[in-house]
Amino acid sequence: MPKAYVFTRYGGPETEALVDLDRPRPGPGEVLVAVRAAGVNPVDWKQRTGYRRPGESGERVFPSVLGNEVAGVVEESGEGVTGFTPGDEVFGTAVAGGYAEYALLAAGITAHKPAGLSFTDAATLPVAAATAYDGVHQLDLPAGATLLVTGAGGGVGVAVAQIARARGLRVVGVASEGKKDLLESLGAVHVPSGPDWAAAVRLTAPDGVDGVYDLVGGEVLHEAAGLVRDRARLITAGAPAEEVERLGGARVARARDTAVLRAVADLVVRGELNPHVTLTFPLERAGEALREVESGHARGKVVLEIGADA
Repeated sequence: MPKAYVFTRYGGPETEALVDLDRPRPGPGEVLVAVRAAGVNPVDWKQRTGYRRPGESGERVFPSVLGNEVAGVVEESGEGVTGFTPGDEVFGTAVAGGYAEYALLAAGITAHKPAGLSFTDAATLPVAAATAYDGVHQLDLPAGATLLVTGAGGGVGVAVAQIARARGLRVVGVASEGKKDLLESLGAVHVPSGPDWAAAVRLTAPDGVDGVYDLVGGEVLHEAAGLVRDRARLITAGAPAEEVERLGGARVARARDTAVLRAVADLVVRGELNPHVTLTFPLERAGEALREVESGHARGKVVLEIGADA
């Protein structure tokens, strides 16, 4: 039977297990793929603790497969799905988990993988890169403006920095000292995270910043709000909507469609976006991969390579 990495109840890492599951069957609007690679993201372990993504409804069924983004090869399409045939190489958003040998993708958030894009890199795009792309376009800052990115050294932050730089923005990235070289290699100004980070940003941008893309939330979000000249240019993917709205900002508005997936894939193929996959693991070591991301110390992206030719 196909294998999948699941959590059996809400809780910590002790709820995770590698199990045998029946091969899923695609329902209406779904595509079944043989998984070649799956991205690992903070939202994965947060869902294990009971977190619900905006718009998510219904009771979770256990065991629940972890993971939200996948690249693979089409096996079968469900009712009403057009444009995908068996053998197509695709990437997209998992319907019910992606840390598995087979996964269901939502056809409306699935795109054909360009030939010049590896499965490993493609698996990083539906969550991290697409979130970055949506937020940068939501801010719509003019060329030459200064964008402050908090939590800039993770998968989303690394993509934000590159997409913003490609649009001609000056990027100031707040991240740990260990991620300084990475951010500077992307053309960003690095500010060390820690108790004095806001003061350091003021030295770098004495007149304030033109926009904030927050990926941390909490106290960091509140401090960042005091640095942006126009609170309408304050967005977050790291805090609930009600928290950022009290500050005058907004959550990142996710498009969640094929057009965005095609756009970020094109950026990678053109060399304007490097997913910076720094660690890969086989499915059997999915727990280790998730611990890397859960620790908050991962540089760039972590990916599970599950099938051949990832």
